[in-house]
Amino acid sequence: MKAHNAHPGASEIQARAIRKAVQENGLPEGVFSMVRGIGNTIGEALVDHPLIKAVTFTGSEHGGMALYRRAQLRPDPIPVFTEMTSVNPTFILPHALAERGAQIGAGFIERMLVNVGQACLRPAILFAIKGAGFEALRAAMAKGVTEASARTMLTPGIHASYLSGLGAMESVGANRIAEGSRANADFDGQSVLHEVDGQRFLTETVLAQEVFGPSALLVNVKDEDELLVVARSLKGQLSAAMHLDERDMPLAHRMLPVLERRTGRIVVNAFAHPQEVTFATIHGGPFPATSDSRFTSVGMTSIERFLRPVSYQGFPDALLPETLREFDPLGLPRLVDGQ
Repeated sequence: MKAHNAHPGASEIQARAIRKAVQENGLPEGVFSMVRGIGNTIGEALVDHPLIKAVTFTGSEHGGMALYRRAQLRPDPIPVFTEMTSVNPTFILPHALAERGAQIGAGFIERMLVNVGQACLRPAILFAIKGAGFEALRAAMAKGVTEASARTMLTPGIHASYLSGLGAMESVGANRIAEGSRANADFDGQSVLHEVDGQRFLTETVLAQEVFGPSALLVNVKDEDELLVVARSLKGQLSAAMHLDERDMPLAHRMLPVLERRTGRIVVNAFAHPQEVTFATIHGGPFPATSDSRFTSVGMTSIERFLRPVSYQGFPDALLPETLREFDPLGLPRLVDGQ
């Protein structure tokens, strides 16, 4: 594990906990190591090292793809499993909007503001048809943002990137409709709510990019068809949410195949953030959310990223690995002919 320079203390605490678990469970020495280094030097050295056979990375698309490409240029290319970027879109269907637009808007902003907007599952873009309930939704979102205090962001670099992202959105016509209290310190993140219509969103691709921090974009679309068009325009996402009621089911059936092709996790009448670590957890999605959408990077099955299948054909029992022998000396649960 490469410790993050922005939080060396937290990295040290985590490493000591893992180290203790390794010792208490009798795992081999060296099964876990943590290294430190400034800049990209250590990370690049690890990716290049011939004993490294797979890499996992969480961070920006730029950083993740740089490591991915580097790993492919090795004499023996290795897999790199990245988790990079996502705006985690939320879609409010018309009847749910009419019935509880304000409630959904307030909940959206509450989730968006967690950790000063610095969370991979943070809902960042909300799509709704302009009609009954829309003004209540808009007012609730604006109220939540206006009441939010500016808070310190994780690093100066993330703060600078956040301000740059806000500027990029406004340069292509995003309308700032609400903002929280002003920053009191150099690296405080001020909460911001922007709004655009569906056509502007479709025209200006920068509006669909992640702005990592306490900002949200409200997209008002004119009808169901345009809602489907903007959904199809999205790139791969870690998660997506639909808010609906029983009368919205016909539209939900039309939306579902679109979302299934763009994310690894679809949530109904809730928000994707936070998540629990379970066997059902899927934290991944089509590029650029991840570099390999077949695997989850959080959850009990995330270990499958680092398992490589080997078939032993025609082996005498004594030559097989112990876990595969007929007697099963370790008494491990096994799958034999599908049973």
